[in-house]
Amino acid sequence: MFCLWKLILMPGLLGYFLGLNDLIVSSLELTVHVSDSVLMGCVFHSTEEKRITKVDWIFSSEEHAKDDYVLYYYANLSVPVGRFQNRVRLVGDISHNDGSLLLQNVEEADQGIYTCEIRLEMESHVFKTPVVLHVLPEEPKELTVHVGDSALMECVFRSTEENLMTKVDWMFSPEEHTKEEIMLRYYTKKLPSGYHQYGGRFQNRVNLVGNTAHNDGSIKLQGVKESDRGSYTCSIHLGNLTFRKTIVLHVIQKEPQTLVTPVASRPEILGGNQLVTIVGIVCVTILLLPVLILIVKRTYGNKSSITSTTLVKSLENTKKVHAENHVYSSITTQEVTEEEEPSEKSEATYMTMHPVWPSLRSAPNNPLDKKSAGEMPKPEQAF
Repeated sequence: MFCLWKLILMPGLLGYFLGLNDLIVSSLELTVHVSDSVLMGCVFHSTEEKRITKVDWIFSSEEHAKDDYVLYYYANLSVPVGRFQNRVRLVGDISHNDGSLLLQNVEEADQGIYTCEIRLEMESHVFKTPVVLHVLPEEPKELTVHVGDSALMECVFRSTEENLMTKVDWMFSPEEHTKEEIMLRYYTKKLPSGYHQYGGRFQNRVNLVGNTAHNDGSIKLQGVKESDRGSYTCSIHLGNLTFRKTIVLHVIQKEPQTLVTPVASRPEILGGNQLVTIVGIVCVTILLLPVLILIVKRTYGNKSSITSTTLVKSLENTKKVHAENHVYSSITTQEVTEEEEPSEKSEATYMTMHPVWPSLRSAPNNPLDKKSAGEMPKPEQAF
């Protein structure tokens, strides 16, 4: 951290003591994605006409204590160095004291501090401009949207310098055709507000939403159709420098909406949580179980009472029938028994059935009276 502040403050301190306060650092930090391109400005502004004799770009990382050369310029010769050899070039105009550097196909290992060192003719001091570069994971190069939705396609050129973009083009290449179609073309210099040119079928559906002052040419495509499936190429022009980015757009149909019953739609109300639905069903079943049991008991009790009443009535009828049979059978049995009894008992029965004359009842010692009372005369009284 101390080294970073030292690098940032050093140019200002040197300018203060030497009277060279016209070294401007427009931005000290940049954030890019893997595989993007970035422009790191290094421009020396001075009222005096002094020519740049040497430009060095040096990279320092927190992981490595040793600094690495990225590129150096000397005697009208620009030489990339090391692992940056095929990915960097000096894009600034040296005749205008511009030693800006373009880094393409950024990698994760490129994160760190890039220091531009400028040496002027007839000057023994070195003026330094540090730029801190942050690298993020790569942005997706494919985009999938549904028919009828909107698609945001970003295209931003990262740079420490603003107002560099002179034109942005968006070209469309359908899957079934190899020929490209102009989707949108924007010029920044023809009019104060810029000049737009739209391609045929995209005319009423595409808008430039990026901030062109910050080299942002992002667009938004509305009402996506199936025919919009294909590749979209963005080209940002920075004078003679061009930055390109391609996005592949996939278009899919929306899932059809089907009518569902209230029971089927309940998981959607619960947020699709099947566990909550199951627990709810179990709770409702537990609450309704006593009511079901009570209804069953009442129904069974009514049926049982009806059956019992019917059974009692059947038993009563049966008893009546058996009682009548019992009476008739008793009478018959008694008659048969009387017929089978000895004749003496029959006579006794006959004698008791006849009335007794009053005259005979009045006699105190009448033997017939005693017989009628059921007493037999003693032997001595028979005579």
